[in-house]
Amino acid sequence: MLSKEQISEIKELKDVCEKKEGYELKLNFDMLENRNEDNKEDFFHYEDGKLVGFLGSYYFGRKVEYCGMIHPNYRRKGIFTNLLNQGLEEARKRGAQNILFNAPAASQSGKDFLVSIPCTYAFSEHQMKWHQTELMEDTTISLRAYDYARDKEIEIQLDVLGFGMAEEDAREYVEILKEQNDNQRMIIEIDGKAVGKIRVSELDGEAWIYGFVIFPELRGQGIGRRALTKVVKMEEAKGLPIFLEVEAKNARALKLYESCGFKSYHSQDYYEFNM
Repeated sequence: MLSKEQISEIKELKDVCEKKEGYELKLNFDMLENRNEDNKEDFFHYEDGKLVGFLGSYYFGRKVEYCGMIHPNYRRKGIFTNLLNQGLEEARKRGAQNILFNAPAASQSGKDFLVSIPCTYAFSEHQMKWHQTELMEDTTISLRAYDYARDKEIEIQLDVLGFGMAEEDAREYVEILKEQNDNQRMIIEIDGKAVGKIRVSELDGEAWIYGFVIFPELRGQGIGRRALTKVVKMEEAKGLPIFLEVEAKNARALKLYESCGFKSYHSQDYYEFNM
């Protein structure tokens, strides 16, 4: 579990790095603030009592994503290499089979580091923000609060069929999400039947949409747009800016989000580590 002081230190370092290079780091604070007691996912480097290096690892079953940063005044000293070696050692202990590095597309320092390690470009992801758009709600679709006992198997099916996750990974990820209390997990229904799911994290005055998926056989019927509209209106009523992320190659999802008023403002590049 990370302390409030550690979270504050991470945010302070993040601000310094982002202002220096003009990018936005994806550090998944919704996950950082919900680490368990035996936290072995985060790695810190201090100089004179000040946090100057951080690496966060984010596990999704047997897949792990890394994102980290070094204070601009402490780069080229091997600090990040040392943090990464610690992270990779933990990943090996856990039997990780897919390791990804996440770097802002605009980060030159990130790209310079990645060329020095055995990895290859995998894909890019857009970060999108909602802009005021007239949306019409549909009363035939509803959202209800996720219930672990009732909906666990539905969630696993959606992760396997919708996101291509291995069932073993999906089951493990369901348990991880169970511990994240700041998430609103919802089941999308039509006529009382589950057709998809969506998750909203409200953190630091922002609403982020994650895990949005409709059963594949039901796509193309406008269900996704109607469900997204409902969530957007719900968060807009709270006065929160609304964000989401989507893979650049997912043309169908991009078109859906853009039609609902979302516009891309940053992108992240992912690189696969060649084990």
